[in-house]
This record gives sequence, structure tokens and C-alpha cells, in this order.
Amino acid sequence: MIYLQLYLSFLKIGFTSFGGMSMIPLILDEMLRHGWMTSADLANLVAIAEMTPGPLGVNSATFTGMQTAGPLGGFVAVLGVLTPTLTLTLLAAVFFERFKDSAVMRVIMRFVKPVCIAMLLGVLITLGRETFFHEGSILPFSILISAGMLAVMLRYKWSVPKVICVSALLGILFYGVLPYFAGMH
Repeated sequence: MIYLQLYLSFLKIGFTSFGGMSMIPLILDEMLRHGWMTSADLANLVAIAEMTPGPLGVNSATFTGMQTAGPLGGFVAVLGVLTPTLTLTLLAAVFFERFKDSAVMRVIMRFVKPVCIAMLLGVLITLGRETFFHEGSILPFSILISAGMLAVMLRYKWSVPKVICVSALLGILFYGVLPYFAGMH
């Protein structure tokens, strides 16, 4: 019965919130209503969920499910919070597959593709400003690391996680370690 309660509680949270911090009041209500956690426990849950990689809802569901009913409880709670997203994605895929050859869908996609590209370019520009410039000055090592990693990805087909790890290490070296030792002399 606890597994069904966990699933339904996190299903409700997944359907009625928009992710992130907007989930906290719903999580609090469900946890208190079922007696699974106190307000102090929830504060700890949010702190842990925010410190760990991944979405708040999935992290909260995992933590709550594990605390309440062990590993299976964690799995069931995560399944509950992800069911709305999985359902909508599946419906969108079925809809797209069914109507991909229709004239209406071709017209829609003619507008959707450029909008998606423009959104990606907007993100790229925003991230580029943050990555390559600081207080009006250019960060040459950031440009070198980015260009080098792009070249390695294209030439040697490195995976994205590998590029991220190497980029992080180079960033730590150029912006943390080397400046630290330069200041020591």
C-alpha cells in the first residue's frame, strides 16, 4: 500500500507543479499529510536535493521513497514524478509519427525548426558571454579551451562527458591552480 501511496503522491506532484522550487509546497503537503516527514526533514530533503545533480523533483522523490520504503520506494516515487513527462513525451511522439507526412505538420515544422534554432543560438550567446568575458575583459583561456575541445570533438569524436571533464580540469588549471601559484611568487 505504501508503494501505491508514494506513486500517487509523486504523480500528483508531477502533474500539478512546473518543476524546481514550485514543487516544494506540494511535496511539503504530501509529506506532512502522509506523516512521511516533518517540516525539518523536508528542509533537509530540499538541501540534499539541491546539492545533488539532477532535477529537484526526481531527487526529492528518490530521497523520500528511500526514506519511506527503501530502494523500491525510491523507484516507485521517481516513476510517479516522471509519469506525466513520460506520458506527454510518448503522446507527442505518437502524434508526430502519425502526422509527420501531413501538409499541416510540414507547415508547422517549417516554423518550429527556425524557432528552435533561434532559441539554441540565444542560449549559446548567453553562455558565450558568461564563458568568454568577465567584467568587460576577454578570457583567452576560456576561448582556447572551448576551441580546443571543439576541435577534439570533431577530429577525434570524443564523447560529451569526456569533453566536459577535460574542460573542467583545464579550467581549474588555468583559472585556479596557475593563478594561485603565480600569486605565491
